[in-house]
Amino acid sequence: MDPVQLLGNTLSTDSVTREQATASLNALEQENFPGFALAMCQTLANEQIDDSIRMSAGLMLKNGVSSKEEARREEQARRWLSMVDENTRNQVKQGLLMTLATQRKLVGNTAAQAIAAIAQIELPVQQWPDLIRAVLANVTTTDNAVLKQSTLQAIGYICEGTDPRVLAAQSNEILTAVVQGARKEEPDQGVRLAAIKALNNSLEFVKENFERDGERNFIMQVVCEATQSESSDVQIAAFECLVRIMQLYYDKMRYYMEKALFGLTVNGMNNPEEKVALQAIEFWSTVCDEEMELKLDIADAVEAGENPERNLYNFAETAMADILPVLLWLLTKQEEDQEDDEWNVSMAAATCLSLFAQCVGNPIIPPVVPFVETNIQNADWRYREAAVMAFGSILDGPDGQVLAPLVHQALPTLINMMKDPYVNVKDTVAWTLGRVCELLFQCIEPETHLHNLITSLVYGLQDNPRIVGNCCWSLMNLAERLGPAVGEEAPTSPLSPYSDGMIEALMQFTDRSDNEANCRTSAYEAISSIILYSANDCIPLVQKVALNILDRLDATIAMGNQIVSSDDRAEHSELQSNILGVLTSSIRRLSHDIASVADRIMAGLLQLLNNSTRQATTTEDAFLAVGAMCTALEGDFARYAEPFAPILCNALQNPAEYQLCYIAVGLIGDMCRALGENVLPYCNTFMQLLVNSLQSPLVHRSVKPVILSCFGDIALAIGTKFEPYVEVVMMVLQQASGLRADKDNYEYIEYINTITESTVEAYVGMVQGMAGTDKSQVLFPYMDGIFQYLAVLAMDVLHRSESLTRAMVGLLGDLADTYGSQIKAQLSQPWILQLLREARTSRHYGSSTKETARWTKEMVKRATQ
Repeated sequence: MDPVQLLGNTLSTDSVTREQATASLNALEQENFPGFALAMCQTLANEQIDDSIRMSAGLMLKNGVSSKEEARREEQARRWLSMVDENTRNQVKQGLLMTLATQRKLVGNTAAQAIAAIAQIELPVQQWPDLIRAVLANVTTTDNAVLKQSTLQAIGYICEGTDPRVLAAQSNEILTAVVQGARKEEPDQGVRLAAIKALNNSLEFVKENFERDGERNFIMQVVCEATQSESSDVQIAAFECLVRIMQLYYDKMRYYMEKALFGLTVNGMNNPEEKVALQAIEFWSTVCDEEMELKLDIADAVEAGENPERNLYNFAETAMADILPVLLWLLTKQEEDQEDDEWNVSMAAATCLSLFAQCVGNPIIPPVVPFVETNIQNADWRYREAAVMAFGSILDGPDGQVLAPLVHQALPTLINMMKDPYVNVKDTVAWTLGRVCELLFQCIEPETHLHNLITSLVYGLQDNPRIVGNCCWSLMNLAERLGPAVGEEAPTSPLSPYSDGMIEALMQFTDRSDNEANCRTSAYEAISSIILYSANDCIPLVQKVALNILDRLDATIAMGNQIVSSDDRAEHSELQSNILGVLTSSIRRLSHDIASVADRIMAGLLQLLNNSTRQATTTEDAFLAVGAMCTALEGDFARYAEPFAPILCNALQNPAEYQLCYIAVGLIGDMCRALGENVLPYCNTFMQLLVNSLQSPLVHRSVKPVILSCFGDIALAIGTKFEPYVEVVMMVLQQASGLRADKDNYEYIEYINTITESTVEAYVGMVQGMAGTDKSQVLFPYMDGIFQYLAVLAMDVLHRSESLTRAMVGLLGDLADTYGSQIKAQLSQPWILQLLREARTSRHYGSSTKETARWTKEMVKRATQ
């Protein structure tokens, strides 16, 4: 069938016709991609064809060479460069460039997207060298507004998707074209909009232009003038551009802030067009973000005795007198029936106010408190809600001692306002109380506030689902702040007298069949927190909850097979996950006392895990519960290992569910710690699956570091029985130790750091597992490689974390203790003394690292004398 007809059929209202046409086009793409690409381009370029079909062709072409998924995108790039001959590629590219001149704007935009998709493949490998020159000519040598707009859109897409380093050499030409299109003299606002968006996307690679005063002044003038455009779309794009400029060039903004940006952004925030106001608010949120990060950098530099690399200009604090009154006024612009996920100016203003508080600290209090005091009893609910929102927004940032008397004074009023007739007010009050519980819990006096506070929050559980979520969050914060830390024993806590009543109210709430606004999930999470942070006098309550939860889990398992609809199944899975979360918290809190119902728990979990209709998230939560059982029962978990191990192995062989794989690997570590040598019967299977996973390109990279750590857990558990695996594990660890990250790729640097720490942990597990036995000599041939690796890590002071330093120092101590004078030469290297001195004396390291360093120093001293 003709491609044009097939494209038309993909737009049919008949699903069968649509699916058949799509399948035929996909087959054509797979069988003859060069012909497919040329056919799609020719259809897009044909002015005689319907616009919707032309646009569909352009999108098919774009999607054939570009994808959001990295592996797929790389595969498509190889296909374009290797399977499509140069003549066909040139025909496609010329056809796309010609299509930019169409008078159909949407078709031109589709061509622009396809051009950018091909450019992202070809420009990095020095193909299509005349592209930038060709598109720039469209902007600078024509009066055709539609052509200029489509071309500027293409430039914007190219700049957005191409590595800035590839385009840096042509930054002057690109900048000249986009700035020309963005000037106020440009009569067509569509052209101006496309130019401003292209400028935004080009900001990263025009760094040299921003270094030159004249060019920077001109760019800033054009952008600032665009904020005053008659087109609100241009205004929005201009403020978006200012946000990006602030992120990239904060150091260059002092002059412009004083001369223009204060006034322009205030006007923008007052703009009746909400989207314009939102971007103007976002500008000041960005200023606060940048200055908070800068303050942290300066504090680190000062602590290290170094001069800060950048200056702080305190734009946020300087602008408070102009900006805060507008933000406070915008807080009153709520809508009575607004949705929680609907972003509007009042929400944006609250977020910005919160960032101001975090950025400037105590100076935020004097201008905000009068607004709160004036409006908190206002007859208009909007002003009451704005007052409470303003108060809640400034609780994070200022000094707690300064805020304490204000919070103490406000608490009775806030608690009473939980009975306000307006849902919006009560919702914000509940959120503010949650902030108090989280950030300033020391202001909640058990004798004065606690009873009324808890009563009001429990009362709120009977209200609108929006309020329930914040009430549950407040109760969670109370539990975490007023209860003992996890693992600590305390006879009682201030919350103990109320725990029974809180849990009863929350359990009653969870009986509801729906989960509107996620409130049932919030209630289960609150129950989990109250249990996890409960004192010893609440143990009977936790036991009662655990039995109730087991009944609920059994009921959901029984009804699971009766559910047919996908929506019902998703809701049922979510309910099971909520129940499993409470069960896991109960197991962790009761620890070995859970043994009396362990058989029932494991029977339910195994039944659930063997159910083929379960969803992945349910499996993850069930695995977490099994992990808690491992830790609680220790060696007694052995009787459940045999039926559970096959389920665990199946999860390791399912790379598509990488989060489940991650948890499964962690569970192997839990089993090793619980069972010790009794885990040996499962080790051959575990090791084979773990090594296969490491070598598989399908396994998500986040899983691989935990696999390396898991080798150490297995070695530590089975000791000398780990000998058969040493050779393959050492080979894997040596491969991992050779990974390096580009200095500018911060995400990959972080990943390599995780790999490095896991590698060291694996070495630690093997050395400690073999220590004190004749099998320790199995590791001796690898000593030089281990020390060379540690020496490289020791030199990388900039990227080495404290946890990695502590692991390295601990490994050196273990090696010295195990091998003594056999490794005297390696232990005498200067870098070791330097590393130990750093670990013992650095102000950045905690007591655990320093104690480890002191022990290692003693071990090294013994080994080398």
